[in-house]
Amino acid sequence: MGSAFKRFCSLLCCCCCCAGDEDDEDEKQPLVPQDPLEYFNREVQKRRDEEANLWSEPGDPSHSERTDDRVLYSLLQARNKTRRGSTGYRRLSVDIEAMRDTRREVRDKWKTILENLGFMAEADSLLTVSAGASYDRMHKASAARAMLDMLHTETSIFNSREPPPERYLFILDRLLYLDIGEDFLAKAKRFYPPKEDSDEETPGLSINLPLLLARVEQAMNGREDEDEEDRRERRDGNLSD
Repeated sequence: MGSAFKRFCSLLCCCCCCAGDEDDEDEKQPLVPQDPLEYFNREVQKRRDEEANLWSEPGDPSHSERTDDRVLYSLLQARNKTRRGSTGYRRLSVDIEAMRDTRREVRDKWKTILENLGFMAEADSLLTVSAGASYDRMHKASAARAMLDMLHTETSIFNSREPPPERYLFILDRLLYLDIGEDFLAKAKRFYPPKEDSDEETPGLSINLPLLLARVEQAMNGREDEDEEDRRERRDGNLSD
């Protein structure tokens, strides 16, 4: 397993798959580097990488190809234009975190299966898909697509009737290359069997997307109302003085 994983990392030139060497280097480095700016730049980059990995379509630079991606992108844009601390800002933050939690939940299921297969140290690297992922570099695209469809229809690993995110197509291609694709599928069927319609949880993104879109429009339209209310409160306060 270890040799196959290293071979996979070397072929893809993926620096994130070599976390072990980086960890050793990080242990030798001081907690606070001599240049504070370097430290803050590194932290900002980590946050950007984390947020970028929440997008469903790795090859979509606009982050708006999928419906749920468009909704999340619109929520983020609306929040950026909303006054921080306002009621609208807090509502948008709740919706944003709800969508991100849904994606993290799916990712945690995949990580659980990988760790159960023995990939304790490699799970995070295998699940990392950046915006630079390319279909041309896939090894077994057709087999990965077929397995993704099976995971979507024969398990509850995605817990949604919406088409599964394309990012997991790249992950399955890696697993097939490592010759653990079938083992992963078997574990997924065992850990997350398909749910009966009567027992199925309320679909998250399939039902909430129209509601979230409506909230985006409401937030954008409500900004003028909030500004007018603030002006009225300031005017009333001046009159009372």
